[in-house]
Amino acid sequence: MSLTDGGAAVSVVAAIAIVAGLAGVVVPGLPALPLCWGGVLLWAIFSDAGPGRWAVLGAATVVAAAGAVIKYAWPGRNLKRTGVPTSSLLVGGLLGLVGFFVIPVIGLVIGFVGGVWGAERLRLGSNQLAWPATVQALKAAGLSMMVEFLAGLMIAALWVAGLLLT
Repeated sequence: MSLTDGGAAVSVVAAIAIVAGLAGVVVPGLPALPLCWGGVLLWAIFSDAGPGRWAVLGAATVVAAAGAVIKYAWPGRNLKRTGVPTSSLLVGGLLGLVGFFVIPVIGLVIGFVGGVWGAERLRLGSNQLAWPATVQALKAAGLSMMVEFLAGLMIAALWVAGLLLT
């Protein structure tokens, strides 16, 4: 099989999309699960694999949809239980995005933590109360990233299985 082979070229492009999607879990601006799913979609449409490719696409669609729902629902439920409002997360997210471009990569974390802490400090009026809420927000963000990454890995595993079995 050479790179001039259409099926191999499609597989390479699909692999690049899936890897970019997995990187998108931590890189702002890259939609992680849509990229992973799009790689499988591209492979299913344009490859010359057997009819099993559509089953792989169906399974990848279910995983991507479930991952997208769970990545917001599970951490969101935990945050509601601890009392951290969505507004604090939005401030943290915006400052994290700004921080990512001001201080590449680590600015994302610094901006998010600073934004959530600042919003909670203003809301609660105390450092002693703001920090536990910030820690809960960090745990929720980590959980969301973990869910999204695991869903992306499952999509990648489905695609590799589809490559090997179809």
